[in-house]
Amino acid sequence: MPVSKEYVDYVLDQLSCLGEIAHKRMFGGVGLYFDGLFFALIDDDIVYFKVDDNSRRRYEAARAKPFQPGGESSSTSGYYSLPVNVLEDSDQLKTWADEAIEVARRKASSKKPRTKQRK
Repeated sequence: MPVSKEYVDYVLDQLSCLGEIAHKRMFGGVGLYFDGLFFALIDDDIVYFKVDDNSRRRYEAARAKPFQPGGESSSTSGYYSLPVNVLEDSDQLKTWADEAIEVARRKASSKKPRTKQRK
C-alpha cells in the first residue's frame, strides 16, 4: 500500500511541535527531515523513527516493529515504528522525536571525514 497524502499531512501536522519538517518521497515512502537530518520515514502509512542501541529498548518495550523493507525475512534497519498512542500525544511525540533527531545528529557527525592534523 502506498503512503497516502492524508496520512503524510496528518503526521506533519502532529510533528509541527518541532518546527518545520521537510519531507521527500523516496522508494515508495516518505523521508522526514528536521534541520537537514533524516530522522524518520513513512511507509505503508506507518511512521518509523531512527533508533540506536540505547533508544531501541524503548521501542521494543512498546512492542514497536522494526522497519524491514525486504519483508520479515530481511535484516532490520535503524528505524522502528512509532506507537500510535505516541503519535497522538504531542508531549510524548516531542520527546520521542527529539530523541530520534539526536540519534540522526550523532550518526551524521560520526560519518564526517576526519581531517589529518599537521605535525
